[in-house]
Amino acid sequence: MILQALDSLYDRLAADESYDIAEDGFAPMKISYVIVIDINGDLKSIDPLEERDANGKSRQVSMLCPSVGKRTIRPDPIFLADKSDYVLGRNLLDEAKAKGSSKIQNRHERFKKLHIDIASNCSTPELTALNKFLSSWKPRSAAEFVDLEKASGANFVFKIEGEERYIHEVLELRIAWQNKVGGNSSTASEKGFCLISGKQNNIAKLHYAIKGVVGAQSSGAALVSFNQDAFTSYGKEQNLNAPVGETAAFRYATALNALLSPAQRKHRALIGGDTVVFWTEKPTMIEDVFALAAGADSSEDELEDKALQDKLSRFYDAVRQGGNPAESLGDEPTTPFYILGLAPNAARLAVRYFHRSSVGEIGANLARHFADIGIVRMWEPGPKVRHPDSEFPTFRQLLRQTAREAKEIPPLLAGALMRSVFANSKYPEALASTVLRRISIERDINHPKAAILKGWLVRNHADWLKKHSITMKQALDKDTPHAAYQLGRLFAAYEQAQRAANEYKLERTIKETMFSAASATPLAVFSRLDRMNKHHLAKLSPGSKKFFNDLYEEIHQKIVSPEFYPSVLDVKQQSLFCIGYYHQMHALKNKTTTEPQSK
Repeated sequence: MILQALDSLYDRLAADESYDIAEDGFAPMKISYVIVIDINGDLKSIDPLEERDANGKSRQVSMLCPSVGKRTIRPDPIFLADKSDYVLGRNLLDEAKAKGSSKIQNRHERFKKLHIDIASNCSTPELTALNKFLSSWKPRSAAEFVDLEKASGANFVFKIEGEERYIHEVLELRIAWQNKVGGNSSTASEKGFCLISGKQNNIAKLHYAIKGVVGAQSSGAALVSFNQDAFTSYGKEQNLNAPVGETAAFRYATALNALLSPAQRKHRALIGGDTVVFWTEKPTMIEDVFALAAGADSSEDELEDKALQDKLSRFYDAVRQGGNPAESLGDEPTTPFYILGLAPNAARLAVRYFHRSSVGEIGANLARHFADIGIVRMWEPGPKVRHPDSEFPTFRQLLRQTAREAKEIPPLLAGALMRSVFANSKYPEALASTVLRRISIERDINHPKAAILKGWLVRNHADWLKKHSITMKQALDKDTPHAAYQLGRLFAAYEQAQRAANEYKLERTIKETMFSAASATPLAVFSRLDRMNKHHLAKLSPGSKKFFNDLYEEIHQKIVSPEFYPSVLDVKQQSLFCIGYYHQMHALKNKTTTEPQSK
C-alpha cells in the first residue's frame, strides 16, 4: 500500500516543475567540477563548480545526472558523470590505501568501456569527443589540472568547449542511457512480476536510498531491504523475495525523496522524533498548510508568504467555527490524503505508521481533535504578554509536554497520538499518565498540559464524565460536582492567597512543595494546607480576606462527595484535579476585580 501510493504520486510530482523530479535512470547529484574538452576530445580545462545559497554561502551545484541506483561493494560506473577515480583514474585518498592503484585503474577502465558500449548504439559528436578524450587521457596528468586532495570523492561532469549545455543533457544520450538501464541494469538479477505494477519487469535487487529522514544516515537509508537468512524463501535472496520492478523502485524512491527534500517543506514535519510526510493525490489547499498546523518549523519565507498565511488563517477560522477546514479552503472532500511516519533504524528506515484517508475526513477529524483539547488559554496575545499560548497546539507542542527534552519523548507515543487524531479514535492511555508524571516533576500546569488532560477525559472517558454529571467546559465551571475538580480549585485559591500574603514575591509556593501529593492523596495533605492558609489570611487586608473566604465557601458548597477529602485519587480524578486548578488559576489571574492585597 505504501509503495503503491508513492508510485502513483510520482506521476503527479513529475508533472509539476516545482518538484524537479528526475526521469527514470536519473537522480540529483552534487557536482564539484566540469571537465571541458573540445570537439576533437582535447582537454581544455577542469573547472570548479559552485553556487551561492540565500545566505551567500558557497555550495555544490546539484544536477540531474544518469544514475545506477544504490551503489554496491563493487560500484558500477555512471554514464557521463562520476567521481575522480572513474573519470580521471586518480583518487588521492584511495591511492593511500593498500592496492588502491589497481582498484582505481579497474574503475577507470570500466568507465571507458561503458561509454564505448553505449556509443555502439548511439553515436553523437559529444560522445565521440568524450571517448577520444578518455582513450588518450593519462591518469598521471590529473595532478596538473586539479587539486587531487580536494577532488577526491567529488563528482565530475563533461562539457564541450563553447556549448551551453553539459554532455549529460544531450537528449539522444539521455534516451540511450534510459534504454541501457531499462534493458540491462546490473542491479536486476532476474525478471519477474512487480508487486507494485503487476507487470513483467527487471526486479530490483537493491533499492534506492531515501534521504532526509532525521537521525538516519546522511547518505540515505533503505525503506525496503532484506539482508538476513531468516528473510529469504525459496532461494530468493535480498529484495528478490519481495519483487519490485526497477521502474517502480525508482518511482517510489524518487517521489519520497522529493517529499523529504529541503525545498519541499510543506510536505514534512518532525514530530516526536519521527519524520512525518504528508501528501494528497492531487494538489490541494490543505496540503499547503497541514505541515504548519501539525508542527513544522516556519521559515522566514513562509512567515512572509501572505497567500500561505491567508490559507492558514482560513484553516483555523473553520476550526473555531466548528466547520471542516478542508471544505473552507475549497478542497474536494473525497481527495485521498496520505500520512507516513518514518524513523531511523541503522541503515534502514522504520515505518512508524501509515494512514490513508480523505481530505474531508482529515479536516473533520482535526476539527474534532481541536474541539476536544480546547481549553482557555492562560496567556493570550496582548501588549504585555511575551509568550502567548497557542490557540491550537500542534502535535509537536503536545508531545513536548511528555518529556524533559524532545529526544526523550516515548518513541511510540507520537505515532499513537497521530493515529488517534486522524482516525478520530481514543487518545493513547499513556498520554495522560505521562503528562501527570511531568506535572509532578515540573510542578507546573501550562496550557498544552491542561489541553491534553481535558482531551483525554473527553474522548477516552466520556461515559465516566457523564456518570458523574461532569460537563467539561473550556473555562471555569463552578458547578462541577466532583470533589477532585473542586479540590483543584481550592488548591489554586490557597496558592493565590499565599502569594498575596507575601506581596507576590515568593519564588516557591505550595505548588512547588505540595501539589503532587495534594493531587494524589488529598486527605493526607489538605488538613495541613487548611492550617497554613489561616496564617496566610491573617496577613491580608479585610477586603482581600473576605474575597478568599467567599471563594473558599463557594468551593466547599459545591463538593457533594461523601468524603470531603478523598484518601486517594486515580488517574482520571488527578486529571480532573489538575484541570480544576488550571481553570481557577486562569480565573484568578484574569478576573476583573481588584487584586487581593496584603496588609
